[in-house]
Amino acid sequence: MRIAFYAPLKSPDHPVPSGDRRMAQLLGLALQRAGHEVELPTDLRSYDGSGDLEEQRRLATLGGKVASELVAYYRQRPPDQRPQAWLTYHLYYKAPDWIGPRVAAQLGIPYLVAEASVAMKRAGGPWSLGHEAVLAALKRADAVITLNPADDAGVLPHLAGADRLHHVKPFLESAPFAHAADHRAEHRATVARDFGLDPAAAWLTAVAMMRQGDKLASYRMLGEALAPLQAQDWQLLVIGDGPARGDVEATLAPLGGRVRYLGALAPENMPATLAAADLCVWPAINEAWGMAILEAQAAGLPVVAGSFGGVPQLVADGRTGILTPPRDVAAFTRAVDDLLRDTARRRNYAAAARAKVAAEHDIVAAGAALDAILAATTKVSA
Repeated sequence: MRIAFYAPLKSPDHPVPSGDRRMAQLLGLALQRAGHEVELPTDLRSYDGSGDLEEQRRLATLGGKVASELVAYYRQRPPDQRPQAWLTYHLYYKAPDWIGPRVAAQLGIPYLVAEASVAMKRAGGPWSLGHEAVLAALKRADAVITLNPADDAGVLPHLAGADRLHHVKPFLESAPFAHAADHRAEHRATVARDFGLDPAAAWLTAVAMMRQGDKLASYRMLGEALAPLQAQDWQLLVIGDGPARGDVEATLAPLGGRVRYLGALAPENMPATLAAADLCVWPAINEAWGMAILEAQAAGLPVVAGSFGGVPQLVADGRTGILTPPRDVAAFTRAVDDLLRDTARRRNYAAAARAKVAAEHDIVAAGAALDAILAATTKVSA
């Protein structure tokens, strides 16, 4: 099946690294692995971060123009070269889809959404136009695929029927991470040499963009939680970069020389770097689910994380890591302390984490699930 794939927040080829962009890339790859042809009809970014109504109107007008151009373009193609379905990834009030519903309706093809969230508090507010566009798109959607069950309650009331909601677990291509985990010793030696780390110490790792808001709040909580553990032998590897780097460095400054900043790593370098560490630590404040947490487990790391959003479907509390109550600094400190002191427990969690990702979160299983949803949706829409 030929699928038009659109990500209004960040196109899969957007230059800024992020979990959202990576998930968009993985969705396209999963569909291709399942035998579908995926094309990107446009890279128009519909994001308005400031609540500017005039900007939203401008984007809506531009989206309508792009939709008309796409319909004309597709109609010039032979029928077997036209999209047979439209899939929009990550739909929310700051980045609505002004294009897909119109194109799908005019071409008479199914309109699908992967990852949508609804915040009713935005009704009538500065993002009201984007909010209403999200609701209209959901009402039009033939299928909505969710990776985070926490979004269900907000999305379900706006669908044409409950049977249009489908669940697919967050996923990745696990093989590179498993391979890296199998060669942990050599990767650990390389990372120790490159960043001046003590191989005998326990290496904690935190992976996140450095920006204001929830990410910075998580970094601040992480600094607070690790500060009481100075008697333990550990070092913190921070992977990520961004406009709030100065604030992150300031909030982690009390940890002194224990912190190493590795910067934003290319995706192909992540498996080896993660596999070299001992424990992933991330408070995950208001995290939807967290690609970095999934990647860490795939590389054989146990996880200590805050129990936000969809994080509990990734981390099996007491089996692949420890989940702590949201924003509970003391509980987070205790969890990290417990695992730093218990090497055998870390080892058991690490093995269970790898097994869980391979069994439940691999791209092959995701591709099969997406293929089944497409088949069912196309059949119903025919």
